[in-house]
Amino acid sequence: MDILVQPLNRVVSVQAGVNLLKALQDAQVPMSYSCMAGRCGTCRCRLVDGDVMEGASDLQQAAAPGQGYVLACQTYLTEPCTIEIPEPDEVVVHPARTVKATVSAIEDLTHDIKRVLLRPGRPIEFSPGQYAQLQFTPEHARPYSMAGLCGDGELEFHVRLVPDGRVSGYIASRLKVGDSVKVSGPLGSAYLRRRHEGPMLCVAGGTGLAPILSILRGATAQGMRNPIHLYVGVRSPRDVYGLEWLQALQREHPALTVHVVVASGGDPTTQRCGLVTDAIEQDHSDMTNWRAYLCGSPPMVEAATMVARRLGIDAERIYADAFYTQAS
Repeated sequence: MDILVQPLNRVVSVQAGVNLLKALQDAQVPMSYSCMAGRCGTCRCRLVDGDVMEGASDLQQAAAPGQGYVLACQTYLTEPCTIEIPEPDEVVVHPARTVKATVSAIEDLTHDIKRVLLRPGRPIEFSPGQYAQLQFTPEHARPYSMAGLCGDGELEFHVRLVPDGRVSGYIASRLKVGDSVKVSGPLGSAYLRRRHEGPMLCVAGGTGLAPILSILRGATAQGMRNPIHLYVGVRSPRDVYGLEWLQALQREHPALTVHVVVASGGDPTTQRCGLVTDAIEQDHSDMTNWRAYLCGSPPMVEAATMVARRLGIDAERIYADAFYTQAS
């Protein structure tokens, strides 16, 4: 049985019932993967034609309804088909692992956002923009995005305090320096594409700034000189944070432009008023050949995705990480 792999235009012969990721690995087809359990989304690819048998992972079911996307690690081949994989220059392989870390600092960034620094017992490799599962106790675990780079020596996370949130409430009231935390990862496919040389659109809503900071820091560390337009969206002036980090990045990356967009009550001399999506459309009429990194609440990510598509960014070049609020 043959599968056609695009965009490589390669035909791979496999036995019926084989796992798609294993078939690609055996044929030495470059393919990103991490957790191998259908949780991280790193091995997402698209079924162009034919049928496959899909696993029951929640992320597999939500990969992209109606668009043919599947997770290679959870997909089994049952008949000849055509599979579209990410471009080879976007491949990352960071096998997921769990390590013990120690809380080294807890700081207030705003009235409802805390910065948590963890020192891992062993290094965790990840790509800028990925996230990890943090387990503070057996009953307190949530995914949070890294804000730094894997060579920093510490892992940086930004945690928004959710009203009645069990995990964020634990972090706010009970977590202390010296506590142990289990870190599992990396997870996520909205990571920096380092070989892209064209313009980049970055949109951060609230603590969505954490993975965007990681992406910007990664681009700067790699010597990328792409024009980057960052739009930071917040509800009010008191929700703004991280400006000193962004200013430092601008000094290192002269092609980085930062737009702070406040929904209401902003300072018109330094901030824009309204929605980030409106600001993007006011500034740009054509984003063909751009790539977009969108991180924040699901409504913001969905609206920014629609704007990016309307302005000409291909769906395959939009990398989104929506933060779902969990109060339990």
